[in-house]
Order: sequence, then C-alpha cells, then structure tokens
Amino acid sequence: MTLQQLCEEISCNDPNKVSEASPIGSRIVCPEYSLHVKDIKTYPLSQDEKVFALCWVIRNNNRLYGTIRPANVSFSYSCKFKEGTRTQMHTHEYLELAYIVSGSFRQRIMDKDIIFKQGELCLVDKNCLHQDYLDSEPACILFIGIANEMFEYIISDQVADKRIISFLQTALLKQKNLWQYLHFKPINKSSLKMEEYLFKLLQELINYDKASGYICHGLLMRIFRLLSTDYDISLSSEMQKKMNWLLFEEITSFIKQNIRDISIKQLTDRFHFNEDYFNRLIKSKTGMTYIEYVQNLRLKEAEKLLLNTQYNIDDIAAKVGYQNKGYFYKIFVKKHNMTPAQFRREIINLS
Repeated sequence: MTLQQLCEEISCNDPNKVSEASPIGSRIVCPEYSLHVKDIKTYPLSQDEKVFALCWVIRNNNRLYGTIRPANVSFSYSCKFKEGTRTQMHTHEYLELAYIVSGSFRQRIMDKDIIFKQGELCLVDKNCLHQDYLDSEPACILFIGIANEMFEYIISDQVADKRIISFLQTALLKQKNLWQYLHFKPINKSSLKMEEYLFKLLQELINYDKASGYICHGLLMRIFRLLSTDYDISLSSEMQKKMNWLLFEEITSFIKQNIRDISIKQLTDRFHFNEDYFNRLIKSKTGMTYIEYVQNLRLKEAEKLLLNTQYNIDDIAAKVGYQNKGYFYKIFVKKHNMTPAQFRREIINLS
C-alpha cells in the first residue's frame, strides 16, 4: 500500500461518515466567511498526544474528503466546494508540516500565493497567518500537526542533523513576532524515503496506543534529518534577509560570550556552516572580516577592563584572548596611538 492509498482509505472509505453539518467538519476545512476575521486553530487533541495527522483528498468532482488521526472514533468527512474556494485566514497554536502526496496545493502565506508541488513540504510556524485554496484538480495533502513541546524536543535532539536544527531554531523559535514558513523541495528521489517515514507515521497515528508517542517522536526526528540532508529550503529574498540578521545576531552573541578563546572552528562546530560563510555574513553586516571583528570586540573589552578594574596589563591581555603580550600592545597602539597603560592614565585623568 502507498501513502496515497492509505490517505484515501481513511479519508474516503471509513464507514463512520460525518455529515457536512457536523462541527468536526470545521476542524477539517473551514471555508472563508470573512475578509477581516482571523481564526486561531487550537490543538485538537489531549495534552498527552503530541502529534496528529489531517488528511485531505480532493477529487475531480470538486469534492473534498478528510479525516483526523488519532481519533476516539475513526471517521471520514466530505463536502462539495466551488473552484478557488479559500479556507478562513488562520493561524495555529502548533506547528504544521504539510506534505503534497499527489497533485499540487496552493496556499496564501504572508499575502503571497505559493504553489507547492508533489513531493514538496511546507513547515508553517504557529504565528504564521495563512489560508488554503481548494482547486478542482485532484490532489492529496497530508498535514502533520506537531505540538510545540514535541517540536522543541525534536530540534534540540542531537540525533537530528545539526545544521538544519540550528536553522530551524533560529527560523521558528527565536523570532516570536515574525510570521514564518519554510518551503522544502526534494533533491533527486528523496521523496521516496520521505513517503516511507510519513507512511509509518500515519499508520502509527491510525493505530494509536501508549507506545505511539515515542515511535512518532523517532519518526519525526528521521523526517527532520531527511529534510536537512536531501531537501533544499526555498526562501524569498525578504525572508532570507531576515534570516541572515537572525543568524548574525546568534553568531555574534556566541562570539561575545566566548571572546577569550573563540575560534572559527568553534563557530563551524556550533553553527555548522563553512568558514567562508562566517566571513561573508560578518563582512556584509559590519564591513569587517571575521578576524577584524573579533579583534575589535577584544580591544573594546580590554578598554572596559582598563578603565573599570585594577587588573594589570598582562592579565587584561589574557582575559580578552591574547597570550602574546607584544601582539596585544601592537594592535592596541595601532588603534589608540598610545599604550594600554597610557590609555588607562589619560582616560581616568580626563574623567
């Protein structure tokens, strides 16, 4: 059985049908009813269940079939729609990972229409205002709802790939007021492995028991690892600029916290970019190379210690990362046209 067949089986063929008038239907699809109202979709399961799946199957007779798993009683829901119908503009109180099993899927995110094609994924932050289009072309979309605690566990786990973890932490957790989404496009045949993981995840959510939370956690870790190694992340130029600033702030904060013994290797180990990336990023934001930027921070810290402590010059040089006293004197004099001792005397006398 394929992922498409499994989605169709639980969405279209379940004997427990739900009528279009049922309130469950509005959880599955809520057509637009206002241009100005924003829906906030709450997490639909109990606190113990950290992951759920919402399946959409769209047939060419303009009918949508859908279901949610896990559920106390399995069910399928269907409704007729007009071409181009949009769901109500909404946000989630959880994160949503959408996978296009077949066909294509159109969403309006951050006032921009985006088309996701078969095999692609979209990760939508809980703060991201968006709406979905219902088009007449056949399609199957699998939405995975991830509770915030589960997502934080996954991206902080060292088993997952560190470069994507660093990126996701910056993109989705460090910016509380910035709407965000990530568009993943498969490289080569990576979607085959993704479908395998999603198939197992959906099966686990259908047959949910006490062990399922742990199994789903492990499968999501594999999914995010695959996203990091076999998928490209597509960002608009505006979002890329925001991401660069966020990463710059993260990187420079780390440098300042470790100014005494910071090295480019520490940065590559911590943030998982190559050395050229740090030089380019710092140069674009400060006009300085990485070495010039670190030297400038160290000299500023040395100035503070000279003026606000009684440490001797050798101790200050060591505290800001220079074991070679002669080199410290050389760069300090180059910047201030005076020795550290002269700087200390003159500035204190002036004050």
